[in-house]
Amino acid sequence: MDGAWNESQPIYQQLRDRVVGMMLDGAVAEGDAIPSVRQVAAECQVNPLTVMKAYQQLSDEGLVEKRRGLGLFVAQGALARLGESERQKFLTEQWPETLRTIRRLGLSLNDLLKKGDVA
Repeated sequence: MDGAWNESQPIYQQLRDRVVGMMLDGAVAEGDAIPSVRQVAAECQVNPLTVMKAYQQLSDEGLVEKRRGLGLFVAQGALARLGESERQKFLTEQWPETLRTIRRLGLSLNDLLKKGDVA
């Protein structure tokens, strides 16, 4: 994790989103440990309390579980819950704006499919 931050969103939320990204990208799987609070705080040059707040949010969402003396681990079933909530978030928050842009630019389905495999 790096320390590049978006000024329009709290850092703890951005840290939470980065861990979610790690889960969705397969960088951490169910049962895997996530980086420690101290490690993330040092790497990102943020206060450990900020990292703890992000991790508490993940715990409250049931995405990670605390194991006393061992740290935080990705909870069983977290990826299924996360996938569903992130799909819903995309469809309600991001897709409407994306669709407006597609219409504004006059793009067709064929235009999008031609470019769809380019990453």
